[in-house]
Amino acid sequence: MQIFRSIKAQLILYLACFAFFLACKDKSPAFLYTTALCVFFAAGVESFCLYLKTRVLRLTDSSIITGLIIGFVLYSGQPWWKLLFACALAILSKYLIVFKKKHIFNPAAFGIFLCIILFSAGTQWKGTYIWYVVVPAGIYFAKRTGKLRIIASYLLVALGLFAVQAVIQRTPLQQILGYLSYFYIFVMVIEPKTSPVKPRSQLIFGSGIAVLIFLLTEIGVRFDAELCSLLVLNAAVLLFEKITQKKAT
Repeated sequence: MQIFRSIKAQLILYLACFAFFLACKDKSPAFLYTTALCVFFAAGVESFCLYLKTRVLRLTDSSIITGLIIGFVLYSGQPWWKLLFACALAILSKYLIVFKKKHIFNPAAFGIFLCIILFSAGTQWKGTYIWYVVVPAGIYFAKRTGKLRIIASYLLVALGLFAVQAVIQRTPLQQILGYLSYFYIFVMVIEPKTSPVKPRSQLIFGSGIAVLIFLLTEIGVRFDAELCSLLVLNAAVLLFEKITQKKAT
């Protein structure tokens, strides 16, 4: 079908099917309901923003993807208004926090992280450790969007840091793979519009996220280290690219 040639349409289909699989596997209709609610909220907020801007009512693929990701990450058993706030903050960040007409932060990560900080929202990271589903699909999407360097640099640095830690603490090396949040790596980190395009920037982005997550985890921060690291590197790489562009000119 013509519609599924779009990478966004393929990602929507993948996430929707994965959500249905997890709901059946875990016998959790609440998760499916919550995810659908997040899609409704995110799509509704973006449609409203676009209507105010263009006077045309539109449903966007990106808002559906944002809603699906938020549904996977946020805990299903919390009040609906926290889900609404997360979705609204995610979408509004695309219009209010921009540089050269491009939003800076990963929308889903921004909305979820602020909802955690402001309203003590809980997370569940549904399906994040089911690597045999997430990894093959993630590699496909990373290859299609040219983000494989991000994944490679992240994994190399993260596995190296945790391997050293495992040796020092005398824990089995095979446990390292259990430290990785695959949904985070293969879905959120490689988001096309807020991750860098240039090869050098991609290497800095992936490895920088891995290092920051490791440091924040070791410090024992009470907030979500993964989401915070992604947002910090979203801003840092933008600054890095701006500095290198100035030097080149």
